[in-house]
Amino acid sequence: MRTRADVECWLTDMDGVLVHENIPVPGAAEVIERWREQGVPFLVLTNNSIFTPRDLSARLRASGLVVPEEAIWTSALATADFLRGQAPGASAFVIGEAGLTTALHEAGFIMTENDPDYVVVGETRNYSFEAITKAIRAIANGARFIATNPDATGPSAEGLLPATGAITALITKATGKEPYVVGKPNPMMFRSALNRIGAHSESTGMIGDRMDTDIVAGIEAGLHTVLVLTGISDPAEVERFPFRPDEILESIAELLPAGPEETEFPEGL
Repeated sequence: MRTRADVECWLTDMDGVLVHENIPVPGAAEVIERWREQGVPFLVLTNNSIFTPRDLSARLRASGLVVPEEAIWTSALATADFLRGQAPGASAFVIGEAGLTTALHEAGFIMTENDPDYVVVGETRNYSFEAITKAIRAIANGARFIATNPDATGPSAEGLLPATGAITALITKATGKEPYVVGKPNPMMFRSALNRIGAHSESTGMIGDRMDTDIVAGIEAGLHTVLVLTGISDPAEVERFPFRPDEILESIAELLPAGPEETEFPEGL
């Protein structure tokens, strides 16, 4: 059985692990700094496709976390990477923000509303009836349907917001077509992240706060999985799932050398 000692590279979720609404989780900055000082390959993963890595790097820096943009891997980048391998130079009608359109442009895709090869739906705060109608018609005419992530809702200071999964559900209802979803919990996102940093699953750990995305995808990708309790999941929720992480930690701060010993499941739990 692999342990944390076998981990040479790290993937970590962002919200709930490193930050909460732009407030850093205690110890997160120190863990990132230690990885950087020791030359440990790592990527910060997020299903949010709104922002570019440069945007997110600036956001994290404002929260006190120094994460270079090349160390950030979004569902938009994973989607662009996947589509580049599927159909280089193809065309797409995109519902999304700069994080997605920039990634697709850099992957060589042509943005069009006229007979696109793909309809790609990501996160946006500006969904429009007109754009959704165009997406439905394009899919009905044979365009392939892709989504950056399955999240039905997202957080805001005022409460829940409809997210990518809610919009794709509307399009699915109208077309009868389900999207192929690239982001978590599809382990495809983790495999593309591993390729990005030249890592191998046998020596990589995944830190997340959600059993239903981070942990299950990490398990399916063959990673050492670490659940932290600073986000969505708590010990009671862990019991609801038929799988379990390799470790449960109170927070990412426990990865620091001076922190408490790692908490592993006892036999028979």
